Amino acid sequence: MEARILVVDDEKSMCDFLEIMLKKEGYKVTATTDPKEALTALEKDFFHMVLTDIRMPEVDGFEILRRAKELNPDTLVIMITAYGSPEGAVEAMKEGAYDYITKPFQVDEVKLTIRKALERYLLWEENLRLRQLVEQRYQFWNIVGKSPRMLKVFDLIEKVSQAKVNVLILGESGTGKELVAKAIHYNSPRKNGPFVPINCGAIPETLLESELFGYVRGAFTGAVTSKRGLLEIASGGTLFLDEIGDLPLSLQVKLLRVIQEREFKRVGGTEDIKVDLRIIAASNQDLAEKIHKKEFREDLYYRLNVIQINLPPLRERREDIPLLVQHFVEKYSREMGKEVKGVTPEAMELLVNYDYPGNVRELENIIERSVTLETEPYITDKHIRSYMSERLLARDFPIKVEIPEEGIDLNRVIEEIEKAFLLKALERTGGMKKKAAELLGMNFRAIRYKLAKYGL
Repeated sequence: MEARILVVDDEKSMCDFLEIMLKKEGYKVTATTDPKEALTALEKDFFHMVLTDIRMPEVDGFEILRRAKELNPDTLVIMITAYGSPEGAVEAMKEGAYDYITKPFQVDEVKLTIRKALERYLLWEENLRLRQLVEQRYQFWNIVGKSPRMLKVFDLIEKVSQAKVNVLILGESGTGKELVAKAIHYNSPRKNGPFVPINCGAIPETLLESELFGYVRGAFTGAVTSKRGLLEIASGGTLFLDEIGDLPLSLQVKLLRVIQEREFKRVGGTEDIKVDLRIIAASNQDLAEKIHKKEFREDLYYRLNVIQINLPPLRERREDIPLLVQHFVEKYSREMGKEVKGVTPEAMELLVNYDYPGNVRELENIIERSVTLETEPYITDKHIRSYMSERLLARDFPIKVEIPEEGIDLNRVIEEIEKAFLLKALERTGGMKKKAAELLGMNFRAIRYKLAKYGL
């Protein structure tokens, strides 16, 4: 980025010197010997830095400093002061100046001061941009959905994000439980603290305790150094315990103590470590049933379940599918540098009527795959049928059959299944009809007839 610098000094020789020097360094410089002109420039343009003399007639450097900070508090201001006048420089620093340089000065010293100041500014600006990007990504209103059930979820997220209570998120796999947890965190007063996720079902029980609580040196074989646990790392922020139903009973007792006492001991340690964290837990299991079977502690359940958020499966909010489809099309088109604009009506009909055992995660996978394969501006039903035929092939036959109350068009259903298998066979064989026929147990004449029948 080309930094913009405003130079203000009533001595023309000094003003010209600084302008030439800074331009040689690659900065975009506006220089003036008139402080009033400098004030006008500040109101019209944005500057990353202002380099101004303190002692000037009519308008001094302090007024330049104050006005620059009023217009943009992030603008860096470096004051130029005469030798032997440190009082003014100290006062300027108190009023918000970044630094000061004393006349006469070493050119290399001035260059270094300016370079370091701008590097710090650009680093801060980049960190702010990344922070805003993260916050924007997980703001609860960016979770896609307009169905009544999702609107209720959004309302609950908004309310609970401002509270300090623990939250339990329930829903099938792929419904977006971690996304909701992040939305709560990044919209809460804790958003500047860490968000630390852990999947309780993905880590072996023997390792889970040391991951959560950490350990001291010598606690067990291989513990050559002490290590902080995730509870300690999450202090000041949020700990997200995914699949909490898989947490072993022995660790449930220790987690309960952490929630009650806000302190714990590392594995092998004797010192109590205090933590300030919020716990958000999630599960795709029936925790009430696990309590009944003595597999989950009831007291821990009530400590975690202060506020409960239930995420509906995708099949129960089909009106959200078109919105999600477009969202994922835009996302993966952008990531892959492609110009896929959407899906055809035929493809959308298939997507809306599919049951999604993997929920939103499965829909995202379908669209990512389709964007990858599609060569046209719109995703056609060909790629959607191909995916669904794979799902059929992955199931054990006979498939589960359900007939809705309004009935079905059996011939159409059979044709759709047949077309899906034909397309999958052609995809597997790279379009070689003879090999596709062999895969489907058909002769070449039969497959050629079927392909012509369906216009494939």
